Amino acid sequence: MESVLQTFISAVPQATAVWLAILLALAVAVAAASLPRGVTLPEPVAEANRFADRLEAAATDAAEAAGRRRAEWLAAQQAVDEAWTAYEQASDDARRIAAATAFPLMSRRRKPGENVDRQRYLHRAATELCRTQDLSIAQLNDVFAHRGWNPRLHPVQQEAELHNAVRAHRFEAYQRAVEIERAAWRGAEAAAEALRGLRAEAAAARLHGPAEESTEQQVFAEHWTPAELPAAA
Repeated sequence: MESVLQTFISAVPQATAVWLAILLALAVAVAAASLPRGVTLPEPVAEANRFADRLEAAATDAAEAAGRRRAEWLAAQQAVDEAWTAYEQASDDARRIAAATAFPLMSRRRKPGENVDRQRYLHRAATELCRTQDLSIAQLNDVFAHRGWNPRLHPVQQEAELHNAVRAHRFEAYQRAVEIERAAWRGAEAAAEALRGLRAEAAAARLHGPAEESTEQQVFAEHWTPAELPAAA
C-alpha cells in the first residue's frame, strides 16, 4: 500500500508539469489566433535603418545637385560681372565718340558714288561689331534693312550711332545676365533647402528608431501578456 502511495506522490509533479505545458501551448495558440490574419510582427529597428539608408542616399544625390546648382549660380555671378564691365566699356566709348562729333561737319557737295561708299562703310562696320558680339543679329538686320539707320550719314556720325547701338546691346545683355543669375540663385537655394530637409529626416530616422521599436513591442504585449496565462495553481 505504501509503495502505491509513493508511486502516486512521485507522479504528481510530472503530471503537473505536463498540464502546465498543455495550458501554456493553449495560451500561445489563443494569443496567436487573436492577431489579425496576414499580419506579421514588424522589425522596427531594421525598418528604421533601411528607411534612414534610403534618406541618406537621397541626401547624397541632393548634395551633388546642390553642388551643381551652386556652381551654376557662381558662374552666373561671373557672367553678370563680365556683362557689366562690357556695358561700362561700351558706354565710355559711346561718350567719347559723341564728344568727338560735337562739332558740326563742314557741308560740301558730295562726290559721285560717295553715298554708296558711306553705305558700304556702315554695313562693314556693323558686320564687324556683330562678329565681336558687340551688336546682335537683330540689330545687324536693322542696319542692312536701313530700319532706323541712315546709310548716307558721314562715317563719323555713323560711328557714333553704331556705338550707341553697342551700348544698348551691352545693357540688354547685362539685364539678361542678371535675370539668369537670380534664377540660378533661386535654384541653388531650393537645392540647399532640399538637402537640409533630407539630412534632418535621415538623422531623425536614426534617432527615433528605438522609440518606434518600444511602441511596436507594446502593441505586441497588449495582444499577449503573462497575465492572460492560466494560473499554475
